[in-house]
Amino acid sequence: MKLVIISHTEHYLKNNKISGWGPTINEINHLLDVFDKIYHVAVLIKDQDPPASAMPYKSEKIEFIPIGPSGGTTLLKKIKIIGTMPKTIKIVRDVLKKADYFQLRSPTGIGVYLIPYLSFFTKKPGWFKYAGNWKQVRPPLGYRFQRFFLKNLQNNKVTVNGFWPKDPRHINSFENPCLDENDRDRGYSIMAKKEYDSPMTFCFAGNFGKGKGEDIFLDAIKNQLNKKNIDQIHFLGDGDNINDLKKVANSMDVKIFFHGFVGRSYLFNIFSQSHFIVLPSKSEGFPKVIAEASNFGCIPIVSNVGSISHYIKNQENGFLWDNKKMSFLSFFNDTLKSFNKKDLKKMAMESYALASKFTYNRYNYSIKNRILN
Repeated sequence: MKLVIISHTEHYLKNNKISGWGPTINEINHLLDVFDKIYHVAVLIKDQDPPASAMPYKSEKIEFIPIGPSGGTTLLKKIKIIGTMPKTIKIVRDVLKKADYFQLRSPTGIGVYLIPYLSFFTKKPGWFKYAGNWKQVRPPLGYRFQRFFLKNLQNNKVTVNGFWPKDPRHINSFENPCLDENDRDRGYSIMAKKEYDSPMTFCFAGNFGKGKGEDIFLDAIKNQLNKKNIDQIHFLGDGDNINDLKKVANSMDVKIFFHGFVGRSYLFNIFSQSHFIVLPSKSEGFPKVIAEASNFGCIPIVSNVGSISHYIKNQENGFLWDNKKMSFLSFFNDTLKSFNKKDLKKMAMESYALASKFTYNRYNYSIKNRILN
């Protein structure tokens, strides 16, 4: 079987080698357990070094087919999507002739016209992967259109984060994979040995300035009256506000480290050292880093947004912040006060158990039995 994947995943060319955003590339690498050949139609960024989080494809059975970047936050960039539309549709149409199935990853700028195109102008079977917050209250206009179209105007299967019983039958709850069996074995050995004695280590992983809450977390650290439970804090990621964050961090009497974007093994090493991952996000689907961190005994302290509460149960396998009831500072203060070594170890074990839902083996099994069949 041959699969065409269409996405806006950024790829980079350096020394005649292609690499792309690690989490997506790793997921596609594992899909070779299901498909014999995969074509990936995605964005090529020229004249830019790949970030540390980028990785190559593992097999020549995966063929990258480049399209130009389009879309963005400004009105002009959004209008330019129209100019790139004919060329992108031609590339997609041509590669679809080689494949048995398609997968379009959304929401994304090109999804505004490719979702209708794939729904009405091709007979190839396939499915749509909606990786954002499926129940976002006030999404951007383009996201709102894509979500409405996928739900109401087409019948191909759609995979989404979380469990939403009132949705039509073609909407399927799927966990985004991020762990293999070696990760599970390594994670268990680390989690089993980890002790939850004060002071403890916290970490944050995400794209700064995208509503992930790194500024909220840092402010909560700054305003702690008693920092005896905090040993050190690791920030993994980058963004336009990085220098402002560093200035705030440098004014505090806490060991805070900024690592930038990092590769998978580096990320997992930080999770192995940490006791908590903190994500006070404003909007999410379900971030993979929660499952990845949980796999290594890193207890989630996270927002009640998107489908996060479908998996994280407050004081059972993590701490769940409801921003409608209290500020993050108050919530974080209460969390620090509630530390108990025995209870935290039990929570870590429950969190590790949760991560079993996010393996590539489980994901591929679901693709075979719930999508292709």
